[in-house]
Amino acid sequence: MFGLAKAATAETAYDFSFTSIDGDAMPLAQFDGKAVLVVNTASACGFTPQYDELQELYQAYQDKGLVVLGVPSNDFGNQEPLSEESLKEFCEVNFSITFPITEKEQVKGKDAHPFYQWAADELGMMAKPRWNFHKYLIGPDGRLLDWFSTTTSPLSPKVKAAVEKALAS
Repeated sequence: MFGLAKAATAETAYDFSFTSIDGDAMPLAQFDGKAVLVVNTASACGFTPQYDELQELYQAYQDKGLVVLGVPSNDFGNQEPLSEESLKEFCEVNFSITFPITEKEQVKGKDAHPFYQWAADELGMMAKPRWNFHKYLIGPDGRLLDWFSTTTSPLSPKVKAAVEKALAS
């Protein structure tokens, strides 16, 4: 895991690594050349139905090079109470999720995962997650391209246009 010093010196998202929900290393560099939509998720949130939309977006664009990456977090309203094993089952059974999911991470505050600290530094204070299902779009070169608030549907014209532009670059 990359520490706080790494977040301050990172140049692209590919400088970071997560741990998959199965406990395996998940360096973002494995997605080099792909667009990645990083979404902090929660299973007990009013926005949890966005899992269906994220899966639909992933299925529509995965063959063109999009990866959706779910990052479960319990930072907002304690709305991710599940263990990794239970969370994986919840996503598969209720939403047929096939996109990669990480272990639970902190996405806000001083103990936020270094990727989230870096993203906030790169895109500014307004781009910080304020609730579950906040989205960051990473371009094929590993640079942050945009962010989308919790209330923005993954299937919205705004998100689709940004994904299509990223995939065309």
